[in-house]
Amino acid sequence: MKILKRIGIFAVLLSFAAGVTGCGEDAVPKPQAYLRLDYPMGTYVPYTGDCPYTFGYNSLAKVTDKGNCNLVLQYPKMKATVFLTYKQVDDKNLELLLRDAQKLTYEHVIKADEILEQPYLNYDRKVYGMFYQVGGNAATNAQFYVTDSTRHFLTGSMYFYAKPNYDSILPAASYIKDDMRNLMETIRWK
Repeated sequence: MKILKRIGIFAVLLSFAAGVTGCGEDAVPKPQAYLRLDYPMGTYVPYTGDCPYTFGYNSLAKVTDKGNCNLVLQYPKMKATVFLTYKQVDDKNLELLLRDAQKLTYEHVIKADEILEQPYLNYDRKVYGMFYQVGGNAATNAQFYVTDSTRHFLTGSMYFYAKPNYDSILPAASYIKDDMRNLMETIRWK
């Protein structure tokens, strides 16, 4: 009996000592991590189809003509697409086209954290427009329109094939935004 008592006291002292001198700090779970995505520098090639405009686009994108000079630039590695929509301007529809392009952007205000407008003016080539950066979990992260204000009107919108999660698609969205800006800066009307 005395031996059992001594073993019991010894076990209590041993567990107390292990608790005092044990592991140290409490374990803290690691935060959720995201993949680091790096993309190669864009190599721009000219698009010179039968449409009344030309532009430079990233060679990583696959260009498809959907008819009536409406183009799709697909980025398969990023699971993203830029849709380009062309309309002819006449003396009656320019205001309507501008209003529709702005309305399309501001429909995302429900999910967007911010919408930044960046005007684009190139008087030499007669290219005037607006680039929109949409922050937050909106369906699109960038849109633009360009026009010569007399004959041509082109809009562009970027979409991903995934549920919008701004933090996880940010590297790809930034990469494609640069491509969209390049497209605006290199556009030429025929």
